[in-house]
Amino acid sequence: MLGATTLGDLASAIGVRSQEEAAIVAELKAGSESAYAWLIGEFQQPVYGLVYRIINDSADAADTTQDVFLKVFRGMKNFHGESSLKTWIYRIALHEAANHKRWWFRHKARETSIEQDEAERAVPSESAIESALADRADSPFENVAHREVTRRVEEELRNLAEPYRTTLILRDLEDMSYEEIAEVLEISLGTVKSRLTRGREALRQRLTPYVREVGNELGLAAPEDAELGPQVAGGGRKAEVMP
Repeated sequence: MLGATTLGDLASAIGVRSQEEAAIVAELKAGSESAYAWLIGEFQQPVYGLVYRIINDSADAADTTQDVFLKVFRGMKNFHGESSLKTWIYRIALHEAANHKRWWFRHKARETSIEQDEAERAVPSESAIESALADRADSPFENVAHREVTRRVEEELRNLAEPYRTTLILRDLEDMSYEEIAEVLEISLGTVKSRLTRGREALRQRLTPYVREVGNELGLAAPEDAELGPQVAGGGRKAEVMP
């Protein structure tokens, strides 16, 4: 928060946010329609984006997102502020997405609709990764190259083993703090950091062959294996693939 430059200021800022959230939760528990409208406006798209990255199907992600908010509405009376409202909602979202994936694997793949519905269009055309790679001054070729790299990074991310995949999504795509991730996943800060380190290394290893294969064609620098970290150089500049 701007202006919170001292510990005292920071503590005050946290206190204000806590009071505001407590007031919102009280209104939600009282059944305030305006409070629920705020909740939907604040969390619907982030929750959908999180669920979509786990399920990787727009229609199923939309249905699961609806299930998430039904659980939130029904469970609000049992929310006592042990965690922040955001982390509580994200925890429900991850649980529902995981349940859906288990159901999907039990019943095998269903036919995928070729129609692109409104829910799919709600996903930003540029993900957090693509936004980091893209530059408004890029040429058409560079934009295509960036999109190609983004697709491959997200594909390899989807193939990472759990629990590293979810931890990377929360940190590097959802931009959650270590503390928030620890609350959402109900693990320690040390475990969060360990999973991030191992997950990023696993992703690095998966991406190394791709960078070496298409580096010259797409304008990517292919450093030595031991040096290939969370950044990929492209278009004469370094573009962060994973923070």
